Amino acid sequence: MPEPRIEFHQVWKKFRRGELHDSLRDLIPAAARRLLGRKRDVTELAEAEFWAVRDVSFEVRPGEALGVIGPNGAGKSTVLKLLTRILAPTRGHCAITGRAGALIEVAAGFHQDLTGRENVFLQGAIMGMKRAEIARRFDEIVAFAEIEPFIDTPVKRYSNGMNARLGFAIAAHISPDVLVIDEVLAVGDMRFQQKAFERIRAMCGSGIPVVLVSHQLERVASLCTHALLLDRGRVARRGTPAECIEAYLQSEQAEGAGGDGPSPVRLEGLALESPPPVRAGERVRFRIAGTVHGDQPGPRSCTVRVRALTTGSVMFAVSTRACGVELPDDGPFELELDLQLNVAPGLYACETGVWDRATQRELLRGPSVTLQVEDGDTHFAGPVHMLPALQLVPGPLAAARTSGA
Repeated sequence: MPEPRIEFHQVWKKFRRGELHDSLRDLIPAAARRLLGRKRDVTELAEAEFWAVRDVSFEVRPGEALGVIGPNGAGKSTVLKLLTRILAPTRGHCAITGRAGALIEVAAGFHQDLTGRENVFLQGAIMGMKRAEIARRFDEIVAFAEIEPFIDTPVKRYSNGMNARLGFAIAAHISPDVLVIDEVLAVGDMRFQQKAFERIRAMCGSGIPVVLVSHQLERVASLCTHALLLDRGRVARRGTPAECIEAYLQSEQAEGAGGDGPSPVRLEGLALESPPPVRAGERVRFRIAGTVHGDQPGPRSCTVRVRALTTGSVMFAVSTRACGVELPDDGPFELELDLQLNVAPGLYACETGVWDRATQRELLRGPSVTLQVEDGDTHFAGPVHMLPALQLVPGPLAAARTSGA
């Protein structure tokens, strides 16, 4: 097994909330307390301090890509700043072996009064490239950024999209030994986002170790070999991207569970019974378990939604009532649901809940399960498969063209 090029070993990092001292009157007694007081252990917290990262460990080897996910404030960006030495750990050890390509705030280092051409050479030098190496790749960088007519214009005249495209193009063409990516897959318009994604996919496929932080769960599932779920600075889950994404979604749902009011239906379990891999166009089976509390008023019906995690859009929704299935008046129940996944390859969530049609509100959110849908036998474009039936038929226009020939 090759040696890891990215190491993060039992790392802790703490910060202090608010201002430290805003006057000499506050500074003098604080300094005296530090000099005369007892020395605190590195893992202790003083007043207003907090842990942003707590005992986090991982390794990434050549050919591996680690996805780091979690809610805002989980410590994801702090992990990347520690890896790239923007910050030093309070405790623990982290290191990168080789030249690191950091796709973080891709246009942040531009000098606004310099032209695009000058900024390419400046940024390349900052990233450790020699001038001759930058010159060899200059045309490729500019072509990828799609700003050839404006390359000798000061970047302060560029739009935000032009800045982002040029910054990404520079960072993505330095041939790094290690790649660290932080939320840059949303640069530019939709077409350029796909182009950037394909570039990163190619870099990942070349065997470069990768750490990717992103809220775009679809991208994590597509690019990464394993994943890490952070919550309040700690590792909440580690495993495959699908396992960590499912744990993340379940924790997000648990925080918002309960809906707007009481419900007689409680949903306790949702399981995918079809074996993986799940392919586009195939049928899959789910099992849903729950209980009806007959002494409570409200709708005795549950809903199932299929949501695309790329966009958050609901692709399909159905209820037991719409399917002609009546839940019992009281007691436990189990449901089997078969769906044909006529959707494009990607990451989806199957969600359950209790919906009140009378008030148009969700009374309760139930469990969910994450699906990674792979390519099927039939290839198509678009978010859904409409099962086309296409055939060649004789017609008057075809006949006229034939006779005219």
